[in-house]
Amino acid sequence: MIRRFGPPPDAGRHYTLRPGAYAILPRDGDLLVTRQADPGPEYQLPGGGVDAGEGPIAALHREVFEETGWRIARPRRVGTFRRFVYMPEYDLWAEKLCMIYVARPVLQLGPPSEAGHTAIWMPPEVAAEALGNSGDRDAVRRLLRA
Repeated sequence: MIRRFGPPPDAGRHYTLRPGAYAILPRDGDLLVTRQADPGPEYQLPGGGVDAGEGPIAALHREVFEETGWRIARPRRVGTFRRFVYMPEYDLWAEKLCMIYVARPVLQLGPPSEAGHTAIWMPPEVAAEALGNSGDRDAVRRLLRA
């Protein structure tokens, strides 16, 4: 069974399955996270939805680059969780299937190309408290315990 974070689904509501790939990116004792400005300021693990016809690893590379400006290497899947949320940017109720990877940030090619994102380095202990959703926080805490 896949662990759920956040509120349970509403019984009468239709949710669209939305798989996504997200990265924990350690380097030199810190983690690379993204600060998304809209719909409200929030720290997040870099990543996002897997597009139709795209695999999770390809989506991970694309999303991390768009949100941070960094290229990554050696992604390794370390967990999966799900959340039932409203996604205002898509006007969509979604069952987000969040695949979590640990990868190595290897080369910064520039600033994030996705509007409203800022790449930020922070200590893992800070990220474990600052990340905007409980699933991301749990993933970082598990990494810290490993």
